[in-house]
Amino acid sequence: MSNREQYYIDLWKQVLDYLRSQDNIDQDVIDSFFVKASIYELNNNKCILAVQSVITQQIILKETDMIAAALIDVLNLDHQLIVEVDTESELKNKSIISPDEMIEFEINDTEFQSMPIQPDRTFDNFVEGDCNRESRAAAYACALNPGKYFNPLFIYGNSGLGKTHLLMAIGNYFKKNYPDRRVYYIESLKFVDKVVKAIQNNKIDAFKQYMCSMDLLLVDDIQFLAGKEKSHEVFFSIYNELVNNRKQICIASDRQPKEIKGLEDRLISRFSSGLSVGIDSPEFETSLAILRMKIENSGNINIEDVDEQGLAYIASNFSGNVRDLEGAWNRVLFYTIISQKDSSIISFETIVNALRNQAVVSEKDGLSPKKIIKCVSDYYGLTRQQITGKTRTKNIANARHISIYLCRKLLDLPYNKIGDEFGGRDHSTIISACLKVEKQIEKDHAFSIAVNDIEKMISS
Repeated sequence: MSNREQYYIDLWKQVLDYLRSQDNIDQDVIDSFFVKASIYELNNNKCILAVQSVITQQIILKETDMIAAALIDVLNLDHQLIVEVDTESELKNKSIISPDEMIEFEINDTEFQSMPIQPDRTFDNFVEGDCNRESRAAAYACALNPGKYFNPLFIYGNSGLGKTHLLMAIGNYFKKNYPDRRVYYIESLKFVDKVVKAIQNNKIDAFKQYMCSMDLLLVDDIQFLAGKEKSHEVFFSIYNELVNNRKQICIASDRQPKEIKGLEDRLISRFSSGLSVGIDSPEFETSLAILRMKIENSGNINIEDVDEQGLAYIASNFSGNVRDLEGAWNRVLFYTIISQKDSSIISFETIVNALRNQAVVSEKDGLSPKKIIKCVSDYYGLTRQQITGKTRTKNIANARHISIYLCRKLLDLPYNKIGDEFGGRDHSTIISACLKVEKQIEKDHAFSIAVNDIEKMISS
């Protein structure tokens, strides 16, 4: 059975379910006659149903308006659709779609082509830990069985935690194991740019057809699609076509679907209908493993030539995301070249000196924002991702404000630096959070006790 035949079967089942839910046609009529029909052909303007007998044909012909309405709703069309009903004997002698009805486009790959997928982003070199185990497993499942289980797969988390790596790992696995299928990777801003150019060049239908020919669609930073109404419409059309044809879609964002302001409700609903998995900031062990892998793969230096305590220092103080780790290591390499000339081993002292003005850590007791956030998240039974993310439910916002307040109180960090630690919030938001906690401590005894208990946890 071809993909088109299977699609028609699935689509007709959806139409029957829709008709049953509307209750405008007798259920016995649907079960006795409508189920015996099938979609023979479908194009942009017409749907032809095939039936075995003239009796069935005459009964269904009375309800073609209802069937057309069902198809328009199921397919989310923005135009009318003609429904014809023919017996199988009639169809044998009938030319179904004339050449001028067919939609043909010349597609220029250079106009619409995918962004490159970096070949070194694979599952094999993705360092797994408690912070990303769930998302890695979900991504691997989608690569193994595309379109079968989680569609769409929605991966969310702060910048630099490995979302793009997972998308590209899916793409690389797919290209290796399904070489005859088509993969497309794009960032949402690039998607918007392609939509704009396609509209300007009167090629938007060609662009949609090209995108709908893909077997795997990978979309990065979907949050930047917010507010782009025409791009919403185009993406929604492509999304529905791919999902209806059981093609896999994987999406990455810095927040959960329902937290993306400016995104249409129908898109949020469809994103939420699949599987959403989060990536948290790496814990110490995962950070250390990532750092070691980066050094080993760089080819610049042997891992044995770096002091173990120094590696632990970097992993402890720059574990907010993978980019922070890479930036810290590059700083160490640069500092070593210009300052350490007496040994081939990169010493602990060299590493500390290289990062002295970079690490957000108290020299007195090793206290850092990461430790404060961990203590607060443990106290309230939350994750780091929830505290540093965009969710505004009362309990999470409360924990976030306490974390911000304690970062200011215990580390005396600048407001903008604290904002960076909490997902890039601006200084006015940080000031407001600190003031809220100070006022709450004064008027709420239970709240004051909770803050004191967390401070004791941090200092222990």
